[in-house]
Amino acid sequence: MSEHLMRAALEAAELGWHVFPLRPGTKRPALHGEATCPRTGTCASGHRKWEQRATTDPDRIRAAWSRAPFNVGIATGPSGLLVIDLDMPKTTSTKGSSDAPDGAATFAALCERAGHAVPTTYRTRTASGGQHLHFTAPDGVRLSNTAGTIGELVDTRAWGGYVVAAGSILPAGRYEALSAPVTARVPGWLLSILQPAPRAARAPSGPVTAQSRPYADTALDNEARNVASAQPGGREAALFRAARALGRLIAWGDLPRHVVEQALQEAGESTGLTAAECRSTLRSALNWSITHNQRRPEAA
Repeated sequence: MSEHLMRAALEAAELGWHVFPLRPGTKRPALHGEATCPRTGTCASGHRKWEQRATTDPDRIRAAWSRAPFNVGIATGPSGLLVIDLDMPKTTSTKGSSDAPDGAATFAALCERAGHAVPTTYRTRTASGGQHLHFTAPDGVRLSNTAGTIGELVDTRAWGGYVVAAGSILPAGRYEALSAPVTARVPGWLLSILQPAPRAARAPSGPVTAQSRPYADTALDNEARNVASAQPGGREAALFRAARALGRLIAWGDLPRHVVEQALQEAGESTGLTAAECRSTLRSALNWSITHNQRRPEAA
């Protein structure tokens, strides 16, 4: 088993991914903590955490994995990766299963709302039956971990995070590669959701300096009402349409973005959508609409 896991670590390192050992049969780092740091070797100048000690050096990898059958952790930040973690719904002790959609279904629905297919990229299956989608992170952008920002059971791992590599073994099963290890770049529409939302401007930044106008206020009220009255099965679509419609008024300077976000967030949550579902839909729809409506149409 040790040889198999060493080979998994070396194969990941050959791809330029920085690896470190996880305790045998678990997902927990096997490296020493600060309290027990010997201040020697890589820690000679001070304690270095797992993200700093992850490596692509084959000699260091062979030395580490020759000591025990360690599972393999991939430090996503140093590896230049963003990994989408599509989890499985938790089962309950009373029912034994859950009817809630899993992370893969939630992510597929988000892609459909954004008008894109689920990206083709390196994909692994986790021991619990979930999936990891590996993407190449964009240059010059430091992404961090998220939990629920994209949707329920859809998390991300970037700087400050790690994932378990294919070949690792847990009591529940083995992590397995489902495709060739070729990673696509993070799609722009997905990046717009993951990057921090812009702070509300202290001064108007649109092409006009006025605050919201009467017709814009009316449009906001109408769209929020449409979202709030949406029926199950059409709630996310109604929120998406409303955000697309109001995004142009933000682009033209007729409505402040934070006002639109707050009104539609409250309307969406009132229908039973989660806060995370509302945020992800609003960000993608508003960003698209603002980008594509920079110029106000001339009157006929």
